[in-house]
Amino acid sequence: MPDHVIDFSSPLKFAYWVPNVSGGLVVSTIEQRTNWEFDYNKELARIAENSGFEYALTQTRYAASYGADKQHEATSFSLALLGATERLKVIAAVHPGMWHPGVLAKFIITADHLSQGRAAVNIVSGWLKDEFVNFGLDWLDHDERYVRTGEFIDVLRGLWTEQGYSQRGKYYTINDFTLNPAPVSVGSRPHPEIFFGGNSTAAQAVAGRAADWYFSNGRDLEGFKDNIAGVLASARTQRAALAPPRFGLNGFVISRETEKEAQETLREIIAKAHRPAVEGFAAAVKEAGQSTKDGKGMWEDSSFEDLVQYNDGFRSKLIGTPEQIAERIIEYKKIGVNLFLTGYLHFQEELAAFGREVLPIVRELEAELARKNGTELNTELLPTATLAKASR
Repeated sequence: MPDHVIDFSSPLKFAYWVPNVSGGLVVSTIEQRTNWEFDYNKELARIAENSGFEYALTQTRYAASYGADKQHEATSFSLALLGATERLKVIAAVHPGMWHPGVLAKFIITADHLSQGRAAVNIVSGWLKDEFVNFGLDWLDHDERYVRTGEFIDVLRGLWTEQGYSQRGKYYTINDFTLNPAPVSVGSRPHPEIFFGGNSTAAQAVAGRAADWYFSNGRDLEGFKDNIAGVLASARTQRAALAPPRFGLNGFVISRETEKEAQETLREIIAKAHRPAVEGFAAAVKEAGQSTKDGKGMWEDSSFEDLVQYNDGFRSKLIGTPEQIAERIIEYKKIGVNLFLTGYLHFQEELAAFGREVLPIVRELEAELARKNGTELNTELLPTATLAKASR
């Protein structure tokens, strides 16, 4: 496997959390102008692809959690968003154990054809025990969930790239199986992209061996450096000829005219936190963070304030003026981040504002950073984005 080299010439990619869950992305009674239903999300997706975003990630949850009482299923919602857009790539989050990988592989191939090659998946090993147990499904301990996940990803890639694919594993056995048609041929992409996340050593090992993208909850610079190092160490020993995975980071964006205003908004979000819901979520994820042998699971060191944004989005500190946020984003690019997964209080307005006010500064700083490192920013890789089309 080639050594990991930070790619200064390729522009950063940007994604957003699809709010297909009621209540917004912070567990707080602060006003959140967002909506979990399809008409709102259809318009949001169109705004996003015309504002410089390349990806949307549809959340998966079956039992109500973190203060929400309604949520749409991720794969069907993703398919609908693909049908409503022209360029946006939509990532559907799925749980091994809830799906058979062969069935999912077939579903994604169909979605890929219907969208001309824009379907992707985010494999979530699962931490909410009640969802599995109350469905009558086996609940595996932490590291075993990642063994199953690794086999699950192997099946997806095998069925998407090979004829007569076979695999014998602990959790999945495939016998000489072919899926036709194959996924859409798009550029150099060998198959629909496979995203995967988790902070634990077991998660980093799976990501390094099998995933195209490694997603992380919000982390500070030093914390994410550690994650990157763990994934790359796994990739060097287990990945053979595949290119190393790329890296995505979650961040909740609070962009305001002044830093004071942005910080006041953060303080208000936390002051108005729905304490019972946050504490209930904290209790549920405590096992996920502490059930690993080395104590490095997700949320293992998350504070109450961190968990008000349930994927630790405040920890990435995309909070301040557009200039401050852009500068912070560039600091993450310097350590190897390739993609930011963003969330907002008021999705349609603030996502459009991010594209209008933050992204142009990011691109200027990226071009400067590329020149300092002896290359040029490849502007041909920038997504097509015309804000004037956002309201069509």
